Amino acid sequence: MGGRGGWWRGKSTPAKVETYTRWSFHTFPFIEVATFALPAFGYVPAPVNWILFLLVSTHAAVAAVTASLTLDWTRGRRPLPVRLLWALGTATVVIAVVSLVVALHGPRGADNGAAAGTVFVGVLSFGIGTLALAVRGTRRMLYGVLGAAVGAGAVAVPAGVSAPGAAVAAGAVVLAAGFFTFTSAFSVWLLNAVYELDEARETRARLAVAEERLRFGRDLHDVMGRNLAVVALKSELAVQLARRGRPEAVEQMVEVQRIARETQREVREVVRGYREADLRTELAGAQGVLTAAGIDCEVSGPVTGLPAEIQSALGWVVREATTNVLRHGDAARCAVSLRVAEGRVTLTVENDGAPGIDSGSGTDTAEPGRGSGLAGLRERLREVDGVLRAGPAGSDLFRLTAEVPLPPDSVPEQAPAPEPGGSPRPVPHPVSEVTS
Repeated sequence: MGGRGGWWRGKSTPAKVETYTRWSFHTFPFIEVATFALPAFGYVPAPVNWILFLLVSTHAAVAAVTASLTLDWTRGRRPLPVRLLWALGTATVVIAVVSLVVALHGPRGADNGAAAGTVFVGVLSFGIGTLALAVRGTRRMLYGVLGAAVGAGAVAVPAGVSAPGAAVAAGAVVLAAGFFTFTSAFSVWLLNAVYELDEARETRARLAVAEERLRFGRDLHDVMGRNLAVVALKSELAVQLARRGRPEAVEQMVEVQRIARETQREVREVVRGYREADLRTELAGAQGVLTAAGIDCEVSGPVTGLPAEIQSALGWVVREATTNVLRHGDAARCAVSLRVAEGRVTLTVENDGAPGIDSGSGTDTAEPGRGSGLAGLRERLREVDGVLRAGPAGSDLFRLTAEVPLPPDSVPEQAPAPEPGGSPRPVPHPVSEVTS
């Protein structure tokens, strides 16, 4: 297994489910051969046992290829393999009938009844179950199972099986083929559902970004649109006055200059409000988004008492870390903690679904080719003399840590030292603790 975390851990949740589904179907051929072909060597003489073995093995191989290509069709990666499905259906009927006839009328005739029953029922069941991958609709699947059972009974009687034996064979086909059909239908449904949930999560993240861009655009439009309209009118008036040699043109241009400066100030305020992230809001939002995504999120630590610029920088760290957990990891648990000690505030975000980001050695150095998210956070933290570290923390944890020094006059009050023979008196934070 190559790479950090191994081949399996490097896959997303939908990719893991798809891999598991495919390998489950890849094991069916071995189950079919081991259950219905190999036992023939114990009670069927040669060369009949070899004939049964080759027939069942051929059917299992065709079913495996058909299942693999049909699963690709369910994910929209290739057209439906119609010819291969027809070939599997034909092979299922032919091999089942031939197996029945050979087992019943070959050497030792009546002694081959067990082989007839197991091979006949097994080939039909695995064949119908594999063909169900290409069927949409519960009714059609049910009709396929019932049709196979009726066909089994209709073929068994002319081949020399008694009526009660044919009824038993038909019932066995209903049970076995129904089980494999249900397995196929459920596997496809589960695979599609996981992919749809993953797409919905990606869509939600994109919608959140788009909503924020729309808000920013509306704010800029409100500021720029009104002021630019006034600038255009006053500039036009100044041109007309200047052409007439009126001194009022200077007053109009002075007013244009004042409006332009006012617009610059308002745009800076809009951008500053957009760039500043409220730490409390970001922590609450991260907990809500991660919980909605099915990730157990725990948030703790004091929020109030921190300077605005530090809260803004740490708020962006929380926002970026949450995005990484949602988009790049496969986490089931995430813990966000804020700690103030020794004149420094430390924000730690840990999750058990390590994303494909590694800052190497845990040092504060940006890595080429790793995207702009962490690099942008490091730039923001440098403005407040902070550092960022990100990387694996053990076999199944990914940790992102941001440390920012506090100004001497803004260090929140710490708990006093314990009195002799007593316990420390805690400093209450009635509104400054954010916990899950």
